[in-house]
Amino acid sequence: MTQRIPVLINRQGGTAAGRGAALADEVRAAFAEAGMEVDLELLDADDLGNAVERRTGISLIVIGGGDGTLGCAARVLIERREDVALGILPLGTRNHLARELGIPLDLAGAAAVIASGVRRQIDVARAGKQIFLNNASVGLYPEMVRARDDTQRRHKVAKWLAALAASATTLRRARHHRLRLTSAGHDREIVTPMLFVGNNHYEIEEGHPGKRSALDDGLLSVFAIGPSHRFALIGFAIRALLRRVHRERDFVAIGDVPELEIGGPSRSVEIALDGEVMELALPLKLRIDALALTVIAPASSVA
Repeated sequence: MTQRIPVLINRQGGTAAGRGAALADEVRAAFAEAGMEVDLELLDADDLGNAVERRTGISLIVIGGGDGTLGCAARVLIERREDVALGILPLGTRNHLARELGIPLDLAGAAAVIASGVRRQIDVARAGKQIFLNNASVGLYPEMVRARDDTQRRHKVAKWLAALAASATTLRRARHHRLRLTSAGHDREIVTPMLFVGNNHYEIEEGHPGKRSALDDGLLSVFAIGPSHRFALIGFAIRALLRRVHRERDFVAIGDVPELEIGGPSRSVEIALDGEVMELALPLKLRIDALALTVIAPASSVA
């Protein structure tokens, strides 16, 4: 008897929630078209980590959701230290990792990639005991996410509409953070409304903001917005939307490093890891866990 592929989906996030009751049938049909039988579970976000832990003795597990959901599953798989590949169904809002791996955003296309079975190892970044697949940020972004989620909860509006309101509120109340960055024995004190740390090198050029040139280069990409008054921050936000941010004009403390320690006057810091906001103790050490995660990706994306 052919073993069914476990497919675990966060039904609360991104595009999955919008598909509603039809999602399960759509997923099964996509995998059937790709010649695969699946053991499908639609789960709440808080239950997904435990569901991954229960799936043992497997060589492949498929996760449906956004980058935060993938990060949750990846953490369990990495800690188990088993040879398990992660298949990705892009059912989040932005699907950064799926896009950079070249995985199609439609269910049929993603299922076909998973059926191909082509494996690729990519880096994972660690922030203390937590992991992130794309990026981590302190300051404006986690504050905006908190405001967005609060707006959604109180007013029951669409995520994109809540994000617009939250961005305006966050920019209006923007504050600067005094941080100490330590890498390779060198300290640097910065004052910034937002610190960004990417897993691998991020291109920050006009027309190509936030695009990674590799997923396995073993380095953290670190930069921060320079000290700015409120109107300058609004200008930065507009340029970012128009893809016209500029490396020298908009950022300070830029560099690629194998490890980074973030310190500051507080005992903890609010940080967003792949869009999931949490509070972690300072000083906080960030590093690359090289080639720690095996994913299924299109053959053309494998270097």
